[in-house]
This record gives sequence, C-alpha cells and structure tokens, in this order.
Amino acid sequence: MTETTTPATSAAYEISNDPARLDADRIHRWLSTDAYWALGRDRDVQDKAIAGSLNFGAYDAGSGEQVAYARVVTDHATFAWLCDVYVAPVARGKGLGTELVAAVRGHLTPLGVRRMMLATEDAHGVYEKVGFKSLENPLMWMTLDLQVPS
Repeated sequence: MTETTTPATSAAYEISNDPARLDADRIHRWLSTDAYWALGRDRDVQDKAIAGSLNFGAYDAGSGEQVAYARVVTDHATFAWLCDVYVAPVARGKGLGTELVAAVRGHLTPLGVRRMMLATEDAHGVYEKVGFKSLENPLMWMTLDLQVPS
C-alpha cells in the first residue's frame, strides 16, 4: 500500500495515511476518554485496531501535531468500514472532519471499493457532505454481537 500525504483544503492541516506518523498514545487517549463509542477501550485493543486497519491522521501544518484521526477496516478492493473518526477539540468547527473523511473516500475510490459504511449517533451532517446517506433498506442488513457491550 502506498502512503499518501495531501494538504487539506485549509493550508493549516495536512492529511496522511503514513502509519509512522500516528500518535498512538494520543489516539488512545482521545478515543478511550472522549469518544462515546470507545469510552474505556483498552490500549492493547486500540493498538490491535490500528495495526489491522488503514489509518489516516490530520496534522497541524506548522507543528506537525496530530489533531484528528480516522480508521478504515477494508480489503482494499470491495468494502470499507469507516470508524473511530475523531477531531481534537482544538481543531473542531473548521471543516477538518469533513476533509478527513473526503481524503479517506479519495484514497479508496481508485481502488475500486464499492461500498463504505459507518455508524454514527451524532455526526450525520458531516458524513452527508461527503456523500454518505442513510440505508435505503435497513432491514436487509444484519449484525452479530460477539461480545456483550460493557
């Protein structure tokens, strides 16, 4: 897989899928303490999730500090699951979440990935700007919970 770094629409940030740039400590802290879907997630679980996924970081163009994160579970050919999208409070309200998700879409589209899915309780507007829409036929989709949520 080729790593890419692209300037965000705002010159204040750049988006990269280079795993060497990820700040795993920061990502774990963000998700385990401030993201409703990952509260209390163990560090070893987060590290395994990062290792098994395509990861994107958004970085302050001046300091290089990571200010956002997105993770994609994908086969790089037909399907992708977008998850763990997080923008640090200092970078919120500037369109960075939309830009990050657009960068993910831009990376996956040339691979031929047919469908990308996600689940969100509160950020529908962010994802709609990038082309996501609610399921047309949710009754055809199923889930299997392998562990009872804590």
